[in-house]
Amino acid sequence: MRSARLAVDIGGTFTDLALEHEGRRSTAKVLTTPAAPEQGVMEGVRAILARAGLAPADIAILIHGTTLATNALIERKGARTALLTTEGFRDVLALGNESRYDQYDLNIVLPEPLVPRHLRLPVPERLDNTGAVLRPLDEAALRALVPVLRREAVESLAIGFLHAFANPAHERRARAILAEEMPGLPVSLSSEVSPEMREWERFSTTAANAYVQPLMASYLRRLEAGLRGLGLDAPIFLMLSGGGLTTIETACRFPIRLVESGPAGGAIFSAHVARQCGLPGVLSFDMGGTTAKICLIDEFQPQTSRSFEVARIGRFRKGSGLPLRIPVIEMVEIGAGGGSLAHVDSLGRIAVGPESAGADPGPACYGRGGAHPAVTDANLLLGRYDPQLFAGGTMVLQPQAARRALEADIGARLSLSPEMAALGVIEMVDENMANAARVHAIESGKTYGGRTLIAFGGGGPVHACRVAEKIGIARVLVPSGAGVGSAIGFLRAPVGYEVVRSLYQRFSTFDVAAVNALLADMAREAAGVVAQGSFGAPTRETRIAYMRYVGQGHEIAVPLPARTLAAADVAGIRAAYDREYARFYDRPVPGSDVEIMSYAVVVATIAADLADPPPPPPPGAAAPAAARPVRDTATGIVADWAIHDRAALAAGVRIAGPAIIAEDETSTLVGPGWSAALNGLGYIELRRGEAA
Repeated sequence: MRSARLAVDIGGTFTDLALEHEGRRSTAKVLTTPAAPEQGVMEGVRAILARAGLAPADIAILIHGTTLATNALIERKGARTALLTTEGFRDVLALGNESRYDQYDLNIVLPEPLVPRHLRLPVPERLDNTGAVLRPLDEAALRALVPVLRREAVESLAIGFLHAFANPAHERRARAILAEEMPGLPVSLSSEVSPEMREWERFSTTAANAYVQPLMASYLRRLEAGLRGLGLDAPIFLMLSGGGLTTIETACRFPIRLVESGPAGGAIFSAHVARQCGLPGVLSFDMGGTTAKICLIDEFQPQTSRSFEVARIGRFRKGSGLPLRIPVIEMVEIGAGGGSLAHVDSLGRIAVGPESAGADPGPACYGRGGAHPAVTDANLLLGRYDPQLFAGGTMVLQPQAARRALEADIGARLSLSPEMAALGVIEMVDENMANAARVHAIESGKTYGGRTLIAFGGGGPVHACRVAEKIGIARVLVPSGAGVGSAIGFLRAPVGYEVVRSLYQRFSTFDVAAVNALLADMAREAAGVVAQGSFGAPTRETRIAYMRYVGQGHEIAVPLPARTLAAADVAGIRAAYDREYARFYDRPVPGSDVEIMSYAVVVATIAADLADPPPPPPPGAAAPAAARPVRDTATGIVADWAIHDRAALAAGVRIAGPAIIAEDETSTLVGPGWSAALNGLGYIELRRGEAA
């Protein structure tokens, strides 16, 4: 019986793979092939199967996450897209909500819509906010737009009519007409992609879905064909931004839900590790080749959100990107990865990212043509990496190339030696990540007191101690397989799907029957999608309402009972809202009515209960395999750091810093003043201020 499970995560620099079979795990990293990402996947699949001694037919399930949709949006390399919208509303994509992410910038640059104005085509029709028809769809006018679509060589179409979230009839009829006139043209409906009020976010999300749909559908079908050609006939699932898994068919229809699929896998991985170790409050820290992702996890569940921005013009500035209204795991993502490029800005300061060297050409030390210094170059020059053993020995790094790049771009401009330039680069990138973590906690109304930082990704364990010091965390956990943590997270994710819809209600006039009908319909839709890949596994349904006091601008998520509501439930739901509001803002507002804007229903397979964590093993000591000089970024002091091979360390072993624990896909730095120990699961526990 086939039991091997394979996960593949395509990042901007590396494609990570994790294979689990009969209680054993194999991992691999290969360089991403940006021009044809499926080639890197195929190379990695062949390599990891050979390493595990398995054939493609032994795979029972393959789970995949990719940044392809995100990159297409950022680089504006999607399909030529048109938008059909209600007459009088063609400029909604450009007007947005008329807010400015920087009120005092007189030369502010706002993101250009994915659909240019001449391809935003008005159609006579109108619905009111309840979905009642005020003006029927003008089918003749719609058909008259077909020659325009053909003349403009439109490759994908978005349809977003006013108030279609309340009544999708006009959008569906428009799609049927265009299917007759232009068969084969991909069409995205706002009533299916993002059936919520607020037309700018709904139209933007639908346009983005249409923009990436041909690219993603083509890639996914090529990947599927390639894997089938290898002899892999197992089901293939895609990781969604909200933390669940779905089928290729659903991913091809709604590829916009894949924009954060890789980072979502990392958050799932951290949540799983937190459950294993009984840690109710953790900070997930995933640093890869292109970005670093930071996510708060409480009670073994990552924070979630219904909105996301992509392709921000203002660096890390909310409101400067394209809004997407999709279920996502809430996290901060910054351009601070191993490939992030360093430079000196106009004020003479060292700056890092968000530009990345990527996989091609990569950092200067890769020897693939990169001429500018990246974070990996700086780490290498500080002695943190063994140039012969990087990425498990599959790549040999070139320290002299890193030295030349740091000297040319940083050292010469600031009169610093290459080594001190490298120290400045690492200290700056660590501060960028720490600052992002501080802001994330403040925006979430939480603190880092008592939390454990879970570090993974190729760069996470390298930078974890210093980032933890900066944000006041005294305990760090580096799980096994940390270098490919997001891929392992895919293997822990449930098959799940989330449906979000709007139905305006106030508690003073709450229509229980209407809400029950809506929630039941949403539950059927979500359950239907999950049934395609759950293979009869038990599922759990979760319901959420997004509420606010009348007149406020932002909603708060409040859980609802996963059953038919009764009139007696309304008072309890209102009380739950007041408690959640008080958690954010200290106290509720007495006498104010509350309005419910949207509802979400999540159906997902139930994760198996984890066994109790094993007891702490007896302490032991480990002799270092080697030593090499490393420069400490906190003090600038160069000293010999002990080098340990993680594979040779037994549970219970304790190591005093400074030291480096090396493994194939990453290295864990045990900074001065820190100690490390391997727990019963084989995870590295780092503690600050404790003797080994």
